[in-house]
Amino acid sequence: MINKLFLFLFLFSSIFCFAQNGHSKTEIVKTDEGFKLLRNGGYYYVNGAGGDTYLKELADIGGNSIRTWATGDGLAVLDSAHKHGLTVCMGLWVNHERHGFDYNDEYAVKAQLKGFEDAIIKMRDHPALLMWAVGNEVDLFYSNFKVWNAVEDIAAMIKRLDPNHPTMTVTAGIDVAEVAMIKEFCPSIDILGINTYGGIGALSDQVRKYGWEKPYMVTEWGPYGHWESPMVSWGEAVEANSSQKAKMRKDSYIHILEDSELCLGSYSFLWGYKQEVTPTWYGIFTKDGRGTESIDVLNSYWAKNPNKNKAPLLNTFLLNGKTKYESIKVGKRKECLFEINVSDFENDSLTFVYELMPESTDKKAGGDFEAGMKALDYKVIDQSKEFIKIKSPSRSGAYRFYVYVKDDYNNVATANIPFYVK
Repeated sequence: MINKLFLFLFLFSSIFCFAQNGHSKTEIVKTDEGFKLLRNGGYYYVNGAGGDTYLKELADIGGNSIRTWATGDGLAVLDSAHKHGLTVCMGLWVNHERHGFDYNDEYAVKAQLKGFEDAIIKMRDHPALLMWAVGNEVDLFYSNFKVWNAVEDIAAMIKRLDPNHPTMTVTAGIDVAEVAMIKEFCPSIDILGINTYGGIGALSDQVRKYGWEKPYMVTEWGPYGHWESPMVSWGEAVEANSSQKAKMRKDSYIHILEDSELCLGSYSFLWGYKQEVTPTWYGIFTKDGRGTESIDVLNSYWAKNPNKNKAPLLNTFLLNGKTKYESIKVGKRKECLFEINVSDFENDSLTFVYELMPESTDKKAGGDFEAGMKALDYKVIDQSKEFIKIKSPSRSGAYRFYVYVKDDYNNVATANIPFYVK
């Protein structure tokens, strides 16, 4: 009884102290059910998204946290998140070997550490701060294992300067060697963050099989990555349409929720827009700020708001009667018939926008910046709500034809078909 009373008084005094000072405190506790996050004395499961835009929309569907990758506009991001009742997993951009950083250069490593010290001191007392993420995918295409010593030095520095927020490091997938190195060289890391897409079904088993005994988070998840998707015969990845991606997210989230023992929550990727292979592959929003069906999936788990207007459902999109998986080739200046079948839960009025683009020639790795391709002019031969008939380009090469189906509530369905003009 005395121990319980002491624990109650301790938690009450902690909450009161941090509420008075406007600070936040995040702890990791181990219960009979497994690891839990404790934020300002209350259990906190992360229903998060990666990105720092559309924060009102995230809060409206029950999201409670965002994840960033760097500290550049850190204070502004924290302020904006706090305004919408969200927390922030603040990312520290630990330099990558594949970008030319040399972890044998002691001066460069020390300078990086010093820069992070200043950022920690500046942001550690912000009430929206949830935790620190020390690096993102520093293991991608690397060979110098000294990066883990640098990660440990940063995490240990955070422990010294800010004992009120846990540390995490984020890897590209998970493998047994990396888990072993993080366990050995990074004892100051509290949480393992794992970016995974198609492999999410096996993740909880792999975490245990590879010997990770602390908690983990799924720090990126969503549709299949372009590297694990089907390919057409000329070597381009086939992208799922927005409804297929929503189904993938639903299946993925089931796997995340199943591991209540070690998993502290997740950050869905990407809460925003970016060009990566295509302009629609990873973004939950389009460039003009419209939300896809994936938002409806997250709403169904988090807010369960029945009043949210749902995005259009994209059922089929065909070129000359063939699917996107069939490596479609057409002749120059030939007729191309694109047929589309969509539906809408509320029977909203729908608008169809089409774009023709050459295949991207600026593909990078690890989410690095890619330049987008410019849309091409094309001749429309005939068009209705069920189809559009155009003439194919006059130059040989790889192309994609995109469709954006928009309603009047800022929702959109997206799809594209790769084809080759010969």
